Amino acid sequence: MVIKDSGIGTKEVFFADLEHYMSDLGFDRGAWDYKHATYDYKIEDKGNTYYLRIEATVTKGKLEDTHAELKLEEPYLGKHLFPHGFDYDCNMPDSVVQTAKSKLKLLNEKLSSH
Repeated sequence: MVIKDSGIGTKEVFFADLEHYMSDLGFDRGAWDYKHATYDYKIEDKGNTYYLRIEATVTKGKLEDTHAELKLEEPYLGKHLFPHGFDYDCNMPDSVVQTAKSKLKLLNEKLSSH
């Protein structure tokens, strides 16, 4: 499920700032290479696990450089499937969607204040 109109997609930010904001908000950086990073926020609900995922692409520099510039993509939400995999098209519980939107609002505030 892509979460549109979050204000996150197309934002640009320095790597060091993004790392700080994401860490403060409880996101973990998972998959990454020198041009791309994925940040996940885990949401538990009624025995199921969901992940709010935000991808960032380097537009200038290399990922581990504190001054590298990254462009954020539209965030999306997926249900974790055991033992591995995600379902991005399932019906998401309202409580999970609201938690994700609240987290995105906080991130957008941090990105907009810098």
